[in-house]
Amino acid sequence: MEAVSGTPFGVVHLDVPPVTSGLAIGALVAGIASILVSLLVLCFGVAFVNDGGAWASGAFTVVGVLAGVAAIVAGLLGQRQIRRPTEPPAVRFTGRGLAVAGISCGAVGALLSLLGLGLALLLTFA
Repeated sequence: MEAVSGTPFGVVHLDVPPVTSGLAIGALVAGIASILVSLLVLCFGVAFVNDGGAWASGAFTVVGVLAGVAAIVAGLLGQRQIRRPTEPPAVRFTGRGLAVAGISCGAVGALLSLLGLGLALLLTFA
């Protein structure tokens, strides 16, 4: 409790527990989704080479890359939110590891989607 000078009153700062950043959680979810979609890209590209698998791979590649980019952006915004200094009565955010994992998973998922599309095109035209 801090006394307010010149008055008989005081100010109490309540202890606010830290909160996990929603952006960090969203980054991890989007990153995992982009990895799962990249597996679909690989499966459609390899399993259905003669039945238009490259078209399906292309469609899922767009989804995988968008989910990967969303994970990277949300992870970077989550890290920024976590790093931001706050005064004692404000809410503190945690979840730096979740944000880093989301950025990593998003980058890997986007890269695997593009590589899967390249493999599907290579198998189709070879």
